[in-house]
Formats: sequence, C-alpha cells, structure tokens
Amino acid sequence: MDYGRKKKLTFFTIGLIFLLSGVEYAVILPTIWKYLQTLEAPSYFLGLTLSAFSLSGLLSGPLFGHLSDRTRTTKKIILFANFFEIVGNFMYFMGFSKWLLLSSRLVAGIGTGAGSSIFGFLTRSTAPEDRSAVFAAAMVCRQVGLLIGPAFNIFLRLCDFKLGPFVVNTFTAPGLFMCLLWILLQFAVVFMYWDLPPVERGKKTSNTENEHGIEEEEEEGDNEADDEVKPLMRSHELAGSYGSLVAADSHKNHTAATPDGTSNEITPYSEAPVSPEASSPFKNFSPTREFLREEVVVLLAAQFITLFNQTALETMVTPLTQKYFNYGELENSLMYCLCGVEVIAGFLFVRWLSRRFAERVILAVGLSICNISCVWCLIFLANPLGDFPWQLTEFVIGVFLQVLGLPFVAVAQVSLFSKVTSEKTQGFSQGVRRSVGGLATILGPLWAGGLTDNMYIMMGVMMVLLVLLTMMLAFSYKRLVEPSREEEAESGDSC
Repeated sequence: MDYGRKKKLTFFTIGLIFLLSGVEYAVILPTIWKYLQTLEAPSYFLGLTLSAFSLSGLLSGPLFGHLSDRTRTTKKIILFANFFEIVGNFMYFMGFSKWLLLSSRLVAGIGTGAGSSIFGFLTRSTAPEDRSAVFAAAMVCRQVGLLIGPAFNIFLRLCDFKLGPFVVNTFTAPGLFMCLLWILLQFAVVFMYWDLPPVERGKKTSNTENEHGIEEEEEEGDNEADDEVKPLMRSHELAGSYGSLVAADSHKNHTAATPDGTSNEITPYSEAPVSPEASSPFKNFSPTREFLREEVVVLLAAQFITLFNQTALETMVTPLTQKYFNYGELENSLMYCLCGVEVIAGFLFVRWLSRRFAERVILAVGLSICNISCVWCLIFLANPLGDFPWQLTEFVIGVFLQVLGLPFVAVAQVSLFSKVTSEKTQGFSQGVRRSVGGLATILGPLWAGGLTDNMYIMMGVMMVLLVLLTMMLAFSYKRLVEPSREEEAESGDSC
C-alpha cells in the first residue's frame, strides 16, 4: 500500500477515535442523572461520576504522551487505551450499584489519555501554518459525535429486554452500545492505522535550514540524495534532539575534508551513531523551563478556565431543565443535538478563519464571546425571570452564547500551544495540557454539583475566572505567537 493511502486511512481512523469520544459523551450525559437516581445515589454523586472520568484521563494523558515521545509510536498506545474504554463501558452497562457506575467512568477515562499521543502525532505530521485547520478538523469529528450521539439515544431509550443476567433498558443500553463501538474501533486501528514518519516536519525543517543560511552550492550538488536526509540535520540537533544523525556542521566538515584525498567523506557518518541517551527527546528536558513561560501559562489558564466553566454549566443544565421545564432524557438529547449542530458550524467557521487570522486574534474573539455568555447566564439563568416562554428564551440564548465561544477558544489555544512548546516532546506537552483540562473537568462538575441551589455563587466565581483570563490575555497578547526560527534554534541548544 502506498504512503498516500496509508496517510488517508490513518487520519480517517483518528477521526473515528474523536467521533466515538463525542458519541460516548452524548449518549451518556443526558441519561446519567436519572440513572444515578434509580440507584438511589445522592445528588453530589453526579459531580463525582463526571469528575471520575476526567481524573483518570488527567493521570493517563502525560504517561501516554511520554511513551509516544520516547517510542515515536502511537498505534500500540491507542489499542491499549481503547481496552480501558471497552471495560469501562461494560461496567457502566452492568450498573449494579452507584459505586460500580462511578468505577466504570474511572476506568473508561483512562482511555482518553491516548488523545495526548494523537495530538503529538498530528503536531509532528503537520506544518505550523496548517495546524489550526488540522486540529479544527479533529475537533469537528468529536462534535459530529456529539451531534449524532443524541440521535442514537432516541433509539436506545426504547430498549427493554434482558441479556443473560443483565437488564438492557434506557439507562444501561448506552454502556453496552459504546462497548460494542469501541470493540469495532480496535479492528479499525489494527488494519487502518500506521505510525507514519513526520514528512511534513521534514519539509518545514528543510525550509528552516535555508532560512539559517545554508549555502545553495552545497544543496544543489546533492539535491536529490539529500532531500530525505536534510530534515534530520538541524544545527541544534547536537544538543540531543530526537532523530539526530548528522549535524549541519558535520556537513560542512565533510565538504572541507574532501581535499585530503582520503576516505574522509564517510568520517561524519562514522561519528553519526548516537547513544539512546543522546537521542532521547527528554535529554536535558526541564519542565519548569518548558511550561513556566508566560505564553504557556496563559494558554494553560485558557484551557483550564474555559473547560471549568463549560463543564460546570453542563452539569447544571440537566437539573435546571428538569426544574424549570420538566425535561426528560428525550428533550435533553434533542437539546444536545442542536448544540452539536451549532458547535460543528462554529468549528468549520474557525477552520476557515484560521487561514486568514492569527490564532491569538481568534482566541481573543472567543474569550469575548465567553465573557458575554457568562454575564448573560449570571443575570438570567441564576434566577430566571418571567413566565415559561421568557424563561425558555433566556435559557436558549444563554446556551447559544456559551456554545458559540467554545470553538474559537478550543482551536486557538491548542494550536498556539503546539507552536510555543517543543516539538520533540509534543506528546508529553499535549498530555500536560490535557491534564490541566482534565483537572478543570473534575473541579467544574464538583463545583456546580454542590451549588445547584446557589447559582449566584457558582456563576459569580466563573465570571471572576473569565475576567482574570481576559486580563492575562491582554498583558501577554504580544507573546502569543510562534517563535522565530532563531529562537527555536537557541531553545534547542539550551535544552
């Protein structure tokens, strides 16, 4: 099979992974509240169960990312992670007690850690100028899953039969359904996923070398032979970067050594073998130097605050619709379906914008929308005004604004983060970013679950966090850009 076909199938499989993650979220969230009620769980158990899923993902993300950086493979990691999704969803289907339900989400959440490896793979496989569009496309796949998930729920709610000792009904059917889908995905990964070499990264590196002034006379003579070698020949690779075989300075030594008349042309290659320690992407890696930079802190804060607010509002929505509108699982599923349509349109729009505007501009627009949304919810959702039509209108506008801002912030911050952090340890960095988001999705439901009767306090803290993030963005706006090639080289030398 040729490389182009392998690449298409691999990216298609990645899309399926994000699709199923969205489907799982959409089929479980609308029914889990009443599922817990049938198991006589107290109200705070909703927040605990939702947070358990994020907790295990928070812990597994950096681990899987670290493994992918060291091995430069993701296929085995994905297969291993999906196993936890299969087991966790089967436990959810069993549902004998509220503690088993809590444990099921804890186990399934481990599988989400593979996302850090996938984002690292996508970073290494795309040029910086195309990265926002690629990440947006991956996120669209998840949103498509969020869209079609409620449609599956419409049919799953009709299940009412026994499967051996297990009861298949409205609440247990989503677990069985997702277990079967993750099993099918395992076969897709086995037969349709390849650990591809970072071809696009090589092209970008070659251009980088030209910008650093490699003489054209040296390149013209070996243009065809060196096309595949030059991506591995950065001047800063001597510092121990991944894939270092021959340094750029060695190439110059090779040219200067030929007048000796001996076999000096192979001398650089005799020096090329690098020990595993020297070729390790984590050689001299410093987490404080990598993550405690102003621009990185701002992006991690954006990840945390937006996800904290989002999950807090999502936790609050189902009890709120039950309280004011008497919505059940069908109405909630339709509501999430409509939100999915809006989010998909938003991601496609952001994908188009990303080719015309810088990521920091898109981030600023998204944060402005989030501020407007939080102000609206603080005024109209904390204590709905008017009769039923007015309350429903206020609720719809608040949800619309909240969903509208998500694609702008999500795409901009993940794309910028991939550019301001080291490419050779991208899997681990993406794992850290996703862990920060996982911490937010743990605290968000816990915060909202305990304050459903104190909406002003709950949403007031959310507003304060957004104001803080807005100030951070304003002060650090000039630094939210991709580092220049010279800065990248200096960074590589310092590491």
